[in-house]
Amino acid sequence: MELPAIHIPQIQLPFELPVLLHPPVDHFVIALPVIILLLELVNLVTKKRALGVTSFFLLLLTVVAAVAAYLTGSVDGKEAFPLLNEAAQTDLKAHKVFGTYLMFASVIVVVFKLLSVMIKKALVKTLYLLILVLFVAGILKQGKTGGELVYKHGANIEQVTNLENEIDDLKDEIEESTPASAPKAAEEKAPVQQAAEPEENKEKAVEEKAETEKKTEVAEEKAAEGKSEAEKAEKEKAAEPASETTEKTEEGKEEHENVAAKVEEKAEQVAQDVKKEAKELTKEVEEKADEAKKRVETSLPKEEPATEKAEEEKTESAEH
Repeated sequence: MELPAIHIPQIQLPFELPVLLHPPVDHFVIALPVIILLLELVNLVTKKRALGVTSFFLLLLTVVAAVAAYLTGSVDGKEAFPLLNEAAQTDLKAHKVFGTYLMFASVIVVVFKLLSVMIKKALVKTLYLLILVLFVAGILKQGKTGGELVYKHGANIEQVTNLENEIDDLKDEIEESTPASAPKAAEEKAPVQQAAEPEENKEKAVEEKAETEKKTEVAEEKAAEGKSEAEKAEKEKAAEPASETTEKTEEGKEEHENVAAKVEEKAEQVAQDVKKEAKELTKEVEEKADEAKKRVETSLPKEEPATEKAEEEKTESAEH
């Protein structure tokens, strides 16, 4: 039996809730009602006010924890929903709906707790304990379904998502490799299919062969006609007057002679240019050689007085 969904307006918080905060909050939502139920059962015997006050404050904490579980579950559910299969997605939706009912049920438990304290009648007290027991049972059931979502369907488990991605990659590789092997499989299956064909298919194959033979005969006739037309065209070309061919050869010779004359003219121009450049280079070399000779001649007279002085010193030394 599916519970009708309760639409709650989206609560905009001043801060963003982190992912994977739902599991630790759920531990408080599960543990607190169980502790409250134990305190209430003990208080039936002891009848101490301190236990009643403690259970009341723990119920208030349960309401806060239930609201926190709803908010964190919405965040984690949005993160995990696209990665789950169809069965897991339906379970996740049911988990969210039942959790919404439990959040409102926690407020109802607090109300009945206040009524039992104010009215102080056995009927109200037993009704409160009955509602508390049902609330604890619902919380334990919700914890069980949440554990199945995590451990059975892999909701918000990084390793499971990585494995699913690897499986998808392997499937893609298999799909890419199947087209190459498909023709071979088709060739292997073809003889088996042909052997299993009924007689009607064989008759159709015979008719198709006859049609193909007719088509081939028509194609051969057309090919023969095409060959005869080609032979006629070749004969007509051979019968053309020889004057046209001679005129074409003369025109070709004239063009060849013109090209040869142009080539000779260009060669002469290049030879003249080379000669001019050689003359200019020789002139430059001669001019540079003359300049070098002049420099050498100008430097020699400066060295002669030194030689004369050396000879005079030798003569004086000889006289002494």
